[in-house]
Amino acid sequence: MSGRTLFTKIIEGEIPCYKLYENEHVFAFLDINPLSKGHTLLIPKEPAPTIDQLTPDSAAAIGKALPILSRAIKEATGAIAYNIIQNNGKEAGMTVPHVHFHIIPRYPESKHSFTWEPKSMDVSEGRTIADAIQHSLSE
Repeated sequence: MSGRTLFTKIIEGEIPCYKLYENEHVFAFLDINPLSKGHTLLIPKEPAPTIDQLTPDSAAAIGKALPILSRAIKEATGAIAYNIIQNNGKEAGMTVPHVHFHIIPRYPESKHSFTWEPKSMDVSEGRTIADAIQHSLSE
């Protein structure tokens, strides 16, 4: 059964996990290599490799589950804030080719950082990119 990811095996119970939440469309569990206490992974049961390949039902279920889990994690851990990180494709830092969202609690002593250097964009470049995206959306 090649093509099955680590996350598919977790969903199917072949690999143990600390399950936190499950419904018809999504599954959430603690990351076994956490960046902070309570670091959670939320995944769709649908085995899509990137978010643009998810069905609307799976995407909607993730959108509904994210605030529910985020509130529970903050309450249970005492976190003061959190990051939600989601990568698409190996070049973007994705290590398991199955859509997943990291909910990473932040504490006063947290040192991890997700910063980047913003660049400026000129008006003509902005219009060209916006027009191209709008065209793709209308197809």
